[in-house]
Amino acid sequence: MMVHCKQLKNGIRLIVKQMPGLMSVTMGILVHTGASVESESEDGISHFIEHMMFKGTKKRSAFAISDEMDRIGAQVNAFTSKDITCYYVKSTTAHAAEAFEILSDLFLNSTFAEDEMKREKGVIVEEINMNDDTPDDYCLDLLARAYYGDEGYGRNILGTRKNVKGFTKADINEYIAKRYTPENIVISMAGNIDVALAEKLAEEYFSQVPVTKSDDRSVTVNLMKQSLVKKKDIEQIHLGIAFPSVKRYDRLFDATQIMNSVLGGSMSSRLFQKVREELGLAYTVYSYVSPYTETGSLVVYAGVNAENYMQSANAIFDCIRDIKKKNISQEEFLRGKEQMTASLVFAQESTSSQMLLYGKELIYSGKVYDFEERVKKIAAVTLDNVKEAIECNFDETFLATAAVGKVDKPLKI
Repeated sequence: MMVHCKQLKNGIRLIVKQMPGLMSVTMGILVHTGASVESESEDGISHFIEHMMFKGTKKRSAFAISDEMDRIGAQVNAFTSKDITCYYVKSTTAHAAEAFEILSDLFLNSTFAEDEMKREKGVIVEEINMNDDTPDDYCLDLLARAYYGDEGYGRNILGTRKNVKGFTKADINEYIAKRYTPENIVISMAGNIDVALAEKLAEEYFSQVPVTKSDDRSVTVNLMKQSLVKKKDIEQIHLGIAFPSVKRYDRLFDATQIMNSVLGGSMSSRLFQKVREELGLAYTVYSYVSPYTETGSLVVYAGVNAENYMQSANAIFDCIRDIKKKNISQEEFLRGKEQMTASLVFAQESTSSQMLLYGKELIYSGKVYDFEERVKKIAAVTLDNVKEAIECNFDETFLATAAVGKVDKPLKI
């Protein structure tokens, strides 16, 4: 297996997945922090810092960062999730060293200038406005709040307008000191890159990062049986439904993913065939499993015409009640397995997917992702395992719903 790991003396970990035959590499810096560990006053700060990292360093202006990346044809970006913040660059193999130097510079030497902070606050407030105007995204954010409450995984990644407008340079530096610590940082590289070069780059730019301890934060998990509504004068009603599901490393995780594939994970799934193809009630309807280390949820989403709201909700719950009877056929089961295996294979062919996959696995479990082992695990799942997984999902005790559109009251099931 062409995967190499190294831990720097300060505790920062490097993982390299070699993919010979390609002409590019994706290099990422992952930090084990995100919206779920923020306090109320910090709500939105992980995402704000992610934005500010691109706004100038001790030796580069914001324009210089973009200009120098463009000159070598590299693509740089970042994202914030509930539990990870990631900064990454994709470049040709020939320009890997230059691209990583710029990425390291913005990660380690950003200055957070006051004028840039003021401008970026305006940008993020507009991002919040845009999210509010995107009803499917707004619905799923509202559903997270209905299911998890206002803390932990219920927090909106973008934060609140009030918080964003009030963040100071001192707030940023304090949060970075607490969370951007060596034990929380993983450098992940995937593509055509020499291991010796990868190690040299990591050592050169990250070995001087001081050894500090992150503050010990656990994610608050309080499942709430809430049904939330946001009335908006739009054509569709956007409906989200959440049930408790398995954790990230649960023994029935793969079986649950296969079960979800049958329920709403593909165009041949029961939800798609029933709600869209047979009844014509929705253009978009799907389900997915959202696993975290401490908890998990199974989410169903549909965008429906306001006139068909209750009929659509009933059709969705008919599909759920039907699958709870454990009547999954051998054909559905095998199709779900093939879909899951194929998605793993497709991810093997993307440097960006591999960078994230190996980086996240190291952060979440401390282990090296093993593709062959994953394929074997999926192959070993039986139909009985999938039927057992059904019992770990759809507990209506903690059922949560969210609706956005011309709707007056919460969904009553």
